[in-house]
Formats: sequence, structure tokens, C-alpha cells
Amino acid sequence: MRTNVVLDEKLLQEAFRYAAVTTKKELIHLALKEFVEHRKRKNLLELKGKVKINPDYDYKKLRL
Repeated sequence: MRTNVVLDEKLLQEAFRYAAVTTKKELIHLALKEFVEHRKRKNLLELKGKVKINPDYDYKKLRL
């Protein structure tokens, strides 16, 4: 999808220092990917204390 956006140039340059990418397109794709991953992890944290685990469950038995 093509779109035009106005970006904060200082923020953009700072982001380039932290990312191993060379183009604005790559930087924006990376930022969007990390944003989505972060939100997914955050949603998982909301489940803390709400999931009941069987006390007899032995995860080591499932290992190959």
C-alpha cells in the first residue's frame, strides 16, 4: 500500500542509529513489525493469573 506521511526527521535519524537498515521503507516495516510483536506480548501478559495449569503437568516429558 502506498501512502505519504510526514516524519519527524530527528526521530528518523535516531531510529536509523538503532536499526540495521538503510532505507526509510525498511525502517518503517521494521518499526511496524516490532510494534505488532510488542502488542501481542502485552496481550499475553494480561492473561497472567487467569490461566489454570494442571499441577501434574510435566513439560519435560514432552521434550524429545
